[in-house]
Amino acid sequence: MRTTKAARLLAAGAALTALTLLSACGGNGDRESEALGSKAPVQPRVQKPRVNVLPGMPPVEDPADLYSADRPNRLSPVVRGFPSRVYVPNTNSDTVTVIDPATHKVVETIPVGRQPQHVVPSWDLKTLWVNNDLGNSLTPIDPRTGRAGKPVAVHDPYNLYFTPDGKYAVVMASMDRELVFRDAHTMKVVKTVPVTCYGVNHADFSIDGRYFVVSCEFSGELLKVDTARMKVVAQEKLPFRGAMPQDVKISPDGKLFYIADMMANGLWILDGDRFTRPRFLATGKGAHGLYVSRDSREMYVSNRGEGTISVFDFTQDRLSKKWHLPGGGSPDMGGVSADGRILWLSGRYDAEVYAIDTRTGTEVARIKVGSGPHGLAVYPQPGRYSLGHTGIFR
Repeated sequence: MRTTKAARLLAAGAALTALTLLSACGGNGDRESEALGSKAPVQPRVQKPRVNVLPGMPPVEDPADLYSADRPNRLSPVVRGFPSRVYVPNTNSDTVTVIDPATHKVVETIPVGRQPQHVVPSWDLKTLWVNNDLGNSLTPIDPRTGRAGKPVAVHDPYNLYFTPDGKYAVVMASMDRELVFRDAHTMKVVKTVPVTCYGVNHADFSIDGRYFVVSCEFSGELLKVDTARMKVVAQEKLPFRGAMPQDVKISPDGKLFYIADMMANGLWILDGDRFTRPRFLATGKGAHGLYVSRDSREMYVSNRGEGTISVFDFTQDRLSKKWHLPGGGSPDMGGVSADGRILWLSGRYDAEVYAIDTRTGTEVARIKVGSGPHGLAVYPQPGRYSLGHTGIFR
């Protein structure tokens, strides 16, 4: 018997329904498709904005936090075999005191050149360079063995930085009034940049590495330097009579630079991109060194003239605490331990070093060293590479 078109359509529909029910009850053929269909749709990945960095510079891991690679004990494979030590350059004794941070004991005293100012980790993390300012040399120390090598002739090396691409060392030739770009390994001069300010001493680099901000302590000025062109592109006088800017650090989000001023007794807060007039925040007498905590939430400010450490909260944009060294002191330069628990600072005028608990502000050790301790380096520290000074790691 012939069926009508409508009947054929009804029959086909019934068959399709039956097949669907059979499949749902345990048919194997569509099991995979069914499982995929039951999953929630895949959410699109939210990609962090990429930073257009200086060519050759390692990529920025997290644009919201430049210090993301500096988390507690996140050591590079390059430094994992290095013993943990605190290296203290004694400017008046012409030595470097080496301290074991676990025992708080001096384990060695290394003779170096005249007036060592800072101990600086190299960009590749393999060498510590002692800046012998009046000795016109850099003494290399192998941090794996603790042995000093043959000094390298470098004129007026008050401080030392490295460009983010690892190509050049930048010597802060304070008395020569020059920024000297040198090969990062051989230290041969590549370009000398004369400056019109007095006393170039500290610096830090922008989020993309394309420029850096330099403090000039004797004329109270700031410089903005184009990294690739090796050229000063802006200069400004700080709005305080007798200003004496010191250490420089960039904020975790890369938007602001903080400059310690030991005569204004606080921090200048600068928009580096716009390089406009900075605002000021008082911290304490003789504000000098700046060190970021391992969680990137705080910055420790050593107030050398009053024996205190101010704690600045980045998220709240304010000072949250102030720690007082018992009996006073002259906290200067230093660094944070690899685990983030101890802030180490040199006592510039007291021939001593302070170990301070970063959770409580309690002084846990005070260790005698040579005369005039200055740019102390804690090593090794977390990070992929070093931008210089006593340890600016990214």
